[in-house]
Amino acid sequence: HVGFFRDGKYDTGALTKINYILRDHRSGEIKAIDVKLLELLHAISNKTSRQIPLHVISGYSSPATNKSLRKKSTGVASKSLHMLGKAIDFRIPGFSTRQLRNVARKMKGGGVGYYPKSDFVHVDTGRIRYW
Repeated sequence: HVGFFRDGKYDTGALTKINYILRDHRSGEIKAIDVKLLELLHAISNKTSRQIPLHVISGYSSPATNKSLRKKSTGVASKSLHMLGKAIDFRIPGFSTRQLRNVARKMKGGGVGYYPKSDFVHVDTGRIRYW
């Protein structure tokens, strides 16, 4: 758990830690994560009334990683917001992905993707859209 907002401002040290945690786990490349995404995740976490850590499936993806993943799956967008640090795939243990999807949609913070077979939800800070 890393608090990223203190005393009315963003904590740059905490943001650096978050950027590292959400790095491209395939290449190790680090990108600044959009603070609006972090605020959205915080709001979703509050709405689910869960005080347990989110399980991150994918945070930042480098362009090279995204290209590699696109060769293996049709479900990877060519202009993925993961490459901009504006998207995350996650789950919350003990909370169904269907419920999580519904909470995320109500937030109207951006895109929401629902992947029940893989047991995760995608949220991003792009335009509002659902799949």
